Formats: sequence, C-alpha cells, structure tokens
Amino acid sequence: MRILIADDSIVSRHLLDATLRKWGYEVVMACDGNEAWSRLQAPDAPKLAILDWVMPGMTGPEVCRRMREHSRDQASYTYILLLTSKSMKEDLIEGMESGADDYVTKPFDQHELKVRLRAGTRIVELQRELVTAREELREQATKDFLTRIWNRSYILDTLHRELVRGGRENRPVGVVLADLDHFKLVNDTYGHFAGDAVLREFARRMQTTIRPYDAIGRYGGEEFLIILAGCDDNCTSGQAERMRAALANEPMYINDEHRVITCSYGATCWRPGTEGTSESLIRIADNALYMAKHQGRDRVVYLPSQ
Repeated sequence: MRILIADDSIVSRHLLDATLRKWGYEVVMACDGNEAWSRLQAPDAPKLAILDWVMPGMTGPEVCRRMREHSRDQASYTYILLLTSKSMKEDLIEGMESGADDYVTKPFDQHELKVRLRAGTRIVELQRELVTAREELREQATKDFLTRIWNRSYILDTLHRELVRGGRENRPVGVVLADLDHFKLVNDTYGHFAGDAVLREFARRMQTTIRPYDAIGRYGGEEFLIILAGCDDNCTSGQAERMRAALANEPMYINDEHRVITCSYGATCWRPGTEGTSESLIRIADNALYMAKHQGRDRVVYLPSQ
C-alpha cells in the first residue's frame, strides 16, 4: 500500500522512509504542508499519510482540516497519522479535531507506529470494501440483471427528471417504446437461453446507437423505453429509425444460425410549453407502438403528444 510522508526534516523523512519500505509500503515523500496537500489531491494519491505537525506552508492539522472538508463528497478515505513532539492534552485534542485519525509522538517507537499503521490499513481496506458493496447495491437497485441497462423504475425516474429539466431549459424530450417482433417465437424455437442472448444483444446495439446523454431501460419483458434528451419530432423519429436499422440490418447468430431479429418502435415527443406527464407520453408512445405492430412490424410510428 502507498503511504505519504510529509516532514520538513530530511533526517526524519529518511528514517521513516527506510522503516516503512522495510515493512513493505510504497513511500511517497513531501517536504512541506503545501506539497503534502498537492500530493493528496492527485488521482492516485496514497490512502495512508503521516504528517508532521509543524511544517512550512501548511501545518499537519491544517492539511488534515482541508482533507476532511474536501473529502465530504468523495468516495475514498485517507487515513492520517500526525507525527508530533507535542504532548499536551490540549494540543493532541486539537490535532484529532482537525481530522487526524491518530497520532504518534516523536521520537517515534517503531512497534507503536507499525500497529497504528496496521489499524489504518484495515480501516482503508474496510472503507474500500464498503464503497464497492454500496456500488454493487446501487447497480442491483438500478440496473436490469439480464441486459445491464437501466431497470423499469430507474428509466421512469429518468424520464421524469428529463421532463423537469426540459421545462427548466426550454428543450424537448423524445420518448420511444420498442418491442421486439415475434420474440415468443424466438424463445419457442431456440430456447430461453437464446432469448436472453437476443435481449442482451438488442440492448448492446441500442446502447451503441443512442447518444451518450440518452437513456435506455428495460420496461418489461421484451419491451424497452428510450429517453432522447433535447430531441424534437424529427430528431425523435430519426433516432428511432437508426435504432430500427441497427437491429434489422445485421442478423444475430443464434444457436449456430443467422437470424434477422426486428423490432417495432412507437415514438412521441414532449415540447416545451405543452402539457405532458411521464404517464401520458408513455401512453402515446404505446399507442404508436400498437400501430407499428399492426402495420406490419419492423417500423417506426410517430404520434405527436398534442
């Protein structure tokens, strides 16, 4: 694990450097508080730090205070040890209140330093595990387990947010419902594992077709909801047609067979200054999808929202 040493004394730095390298740490050094602050802001900043209390530029407690203020919205945590010759109770309380996790008095005892760093390493590793677990839970709560695109709940929330933002920024929002054609036949002919593969491949192709700031989610079964930020009537129709072509123009390889899979698209658009809710726009897109199915499938039908 990487660790920062910040101390203006070259003798103290070299002694700490030799000790920590012997214990297997990768050491990064700073000569004063300003350099320590700079190194702790780097993308690959160490997650353990030993800061001398008294340094040019910023003191150790000042660096601590800045780190804690800066890291309130950050996912990662830096464990900070203050190295000090101060022994007064009031001084130690001040150091801890600045945001330090622990302290070691000078001249440091190697065994004491080692066990304190071991505790710091455990805390950093535990925090990393907690962040990973939180992200996994967030993924499970917002992503469809099969296709790894947004799930129904999240894509509906996204539509609501885009409508609010569209009203605030005076820009339209395109809404598209997509439904794979004859998907039941795919499941009946090739099996449900093949059907799952078709859904994943459909989601992949749609993600590569839509713009980075658009959103796609699994609305239910073989039905998908696509939100096109800033898209007016023509843009929404054009984007839906590109999605249709991205699927129909290249066969899928299913159980050693090439098979053309198609999809029908129902599209509409909310325009600033008009009435429209998530529910009403989806209802219009669903009506357009119904028309696309009854007009022969593998097509886009657009219906205005007003």
